[in-house]
Amino acid sequence: MALLPVALTVTSCKREERNFNTPPPNVSEAQTNPSFKNPLEENAYSLSEGKRLFSQYNCNGCHAQGGGGMGPALMDEKWIYGARPEQVFATIVEGRPNGMPSFRGRVQETQVWQLSAYVRSLSGHVPKDAASSRDDHMQGKPPESRTKEQPIKNTSPP
Repeated sequence: MALLPVALTVTSCKREERNFNTPPPNVSEAQTNPSFKNPLEENAYSLSEGKRLFSQYNCNGCHAQGGGGMGPALMDEKWIYGARPEQVFATIVEGRPNGMPSFRGRVQETQVWQLSAYVRSLSGHVPKDAASSRDDHMQGKPPESRTKEQPIKNTSPP
């Protein structure tokens, strides 16, 4: 019984880990290994950086904070080109027909993996303990990764 608190403490240490020099995953490994996981998805700092980069590279312009706009929504279960980490990575780097520009050569590989982790967090594809429970920016809204589905209430006009 005394080991349970120790085990919980040890496993929760990764949540707020701030490893600023994490090497990016190997792209070729990601493409050949079907069980590949982006290690940056388990790091709250990387998810926060991904959110910052999402805004910095104007992904909001098309994806509207993940809810969709001109570009597809990133907060639902529909993923046109795949939701696995390496597929999201390829979408960012290569671009896609009919609107998604290629960011090859404009975004560092580590930043692409951070963006991929953040994009996957919008639809709940990352561990809940890694996603920040607070918004790290000066905004008055909760982080998108913590948004809960609201039931639709049928009301009649007054």
